[in-house]
Amino acid sequence: MRVHILGICGTFMGGIAALAKAAGHQVSGSDQNVYPPMSTQLRKLGIRLEEGYDRLDLDGVDCVVVGNVLRRGLPAVEAMLNSGIPYYSGPEWLADNVLKDKWVLAVAGTHGKTTTTSMLAWILDYAGLEPGFLVGGVPTNFGISARLGRSKYFVVEADEYDTAFFDKRAKFVHYRPRTLAITNIEYDHADIYPDLDAILWQFHQLIRTVPSEGRIAVNAQDANIDTLLGKGVWTPVERFSARDRDATWFAEYDLIGAKSRFSVFRQGAKVGQVGWALVGAHNLENALAALGCAVHAGVSVDVALEALSQFKGVKRRLEKRGVFCGIGLYEDFAHHPTAISTTLDALRSQQPDRRIVAVVEPRSNTMRMGVHRDALRKAFDSADKVYVLAPEDLGWRPEKALATLGAKLTVALTVDELLETLLDELAAGDQVVLMSNGSFQGLPRMLQQALRSREVREASG
Repeated sequence: MRVHILGICGTFMGGIAALAKAAGHQVSGSDQNVYPPMSTQLRKLGIRLEEGYDRLDLDGVDCVVVGNVLRRGLPAVEAMLNSGIPYYSGPEWLADNVLKDKWVLAVAGTHGKTTTTSMLAWILDYAGLEPGFLVGGVPTNFGISARLGRSKYFVVEADEYDTAFFDKRAKFVHYRPRTLAITNIEYDHADIYPDLDAILWQFHQLIRTVPSEGRIAVNAQDANIDTLLGKGVWTPVERFSARDRDATWFAEYDLIGAKSRFSVFRQGAKVGQVGWALVGAHNLENALAALGCAVHAGVSVDVALEALSQFKGVKRRLEKRGVFCGIGLYEDFAHHPTAISTTLDALRSQQPDRRIVAVVEPRSNTMRMGVHRDALRKAFDSADKVYVLAPEDLGWRPEKALATLGAKLTVALTVDELLETLLDELAAGDQVVLMSNGSFQGLPRMLQQALRSREVREASG
């Protein structure tokens, strides 16, 4: 079968493309933005790419899979609809062609989905269960974001964003999980949902699909999850926490440093200790969510903890790019005030005596609309210096919204201006974290190259 994917260079749709190719289909795709690294990965798989949505060549195509960035009025969409060729959303295609007859383990929530999904897939793989998976990022342990697997188990990152222009339900309602983790719930995706209640309604539809013999693992300290469960739940629930010792699964750090160590408790009894390279209370809770789900799938606690000790993290989740001119450079996907705060707190716990520099691109639709601008002020409490990229078309002005940060704040209109300012002001010992849910217009790469060149010049003398 020949499958054409519209919006193929997104992380999720790129994963769909990889799964379709692995399943033996001929795959091609179109996207508005065809550039590395996704374009490189897809071409290595032998997938033909077309740039733009101005046309659509459907010769020999059996079906079209449509990403949720596509909309009516685009020539490619109109050509698809007029052709009469069968079309599906990405989640619908995934459910019908991959997840059917699988034991689906889904990870949902506002924050932590990618890391938790990666942890869960790694635990199952370490245990020899050879799961398939689809992750909205690249787990370092695997080096790929999706694979079919060789067993009945499939781990999927379950996004609450809408499915397609013709299906406004959340993506995750298609997945029908047997095992479900909900990391947390906050208001986000203001371009899709008018309020928190609308998001909770979607999560409730997800809970309705989990069988009574399944399992749901939830954050014990999340009031919005409590509200959600109050709407009705028909599946056994386990709670995890890094703060509540009465939770089913509890963990606390014994040591924080380059190699952190934490203890894990189940129903109040200590079941093991893990040393790993990650930091932050949020990662403890991510680990507990993955642990509970893996145990439900039959993995022993001991094996799951061994797997966590060898978990290497996820690309662009507080990923350290290196140290250049004595400056630690990190990259993170954070694009919500809570995620920004969590990332900075984690870095502060690891580097308590260093100057923490936050560099942020408000790129998501919700951030560009200014929905979270008031909450952003507190999000930077752990930072010593804050730089914000704020082009003129941003829907709000950081200079005004974040005025209480005073001299701690610097705003730049362009990425070139921001790069120049950073190169002038960063000093040895600084720990710099660049946060965006996109490429940050290449800033991480450009800053790293500039610092490395300076390092070479200084070394040569």
